[in-house]
Formats: sequence, structure tokens, C-alpha cells
Amino acid sequence: MEKLSKELIGASSTPIILSILKKNESYGYEIIQNIKELSGGKIEFGEGTLYPVLHKLEKKGFIESSWKIAESGRKRKYYNISENGKKELKTEKKNWNTIKFQSCKQLAQYQLVA
Repeated sequence: MEKLSKELIGASSTPIILSILKKNESYGYEIIQNIKELSGGKIEFGEGTLYPVLHKLEKKGFIESSWKIAESGRKRKYYNISENGKKELKTEKKNWNTIKFQSCKQLAQYQLVA
């Protein structure tokens, strides 16, 4: 199975994570599993990739976190999207749609086939 480049994954990490958190709160490992499942295994985040992004999003005010006790009895840090995060997600989606449209337009213009 062909995986996406690290550069593309890095550029898309914010909208991917915010989209997951818009559906419901989640903790790190669960976010990693959701990304892998939703992408059909094409996108895999490791802890070393995910947690710096989560910290960056929290610092920017796009997500909030809180410690909770899971059903297993383990203490976990859960993340929620904030109102600013919802606004940022709309902006990110708009930007990605623009990129998608322009890319398709260019490919059609030059008759490149994937």
C-alpha cells in the first residue's frame, strides 16, 4: 500500500486532527488509530508526530485538553476542538478545496494523468 509523503501529511495534519476532534473528544492513541482507519492505512501518525501537533494546536487555541480517568482506570489527556478551532477548520477546508480545484485545473490543462 502506497503511503503519502511526510511533507503532505505534515501540511494536512491540522485539518485532519481538527476534523476528528469536531466529531468528539479523543485522546492521543485514539486519534492515531482514527487517522489510520479513516485513511485506509495511507496516513500513519506516530506519537512523535502527533503530540507536537496537538501541543501547537493547543497553544494556538484551536483545541483544549483535560485529564480524565478512562474506563480502564488509566489517566488520559483528552482533546476537544475549541470555537476558534472550528473556525480554523472551516478556513483549512476552504484552503484545501482551493488547492484541489487548482491542481485539477492544472492537470486537466496539461492533460496529465495520475
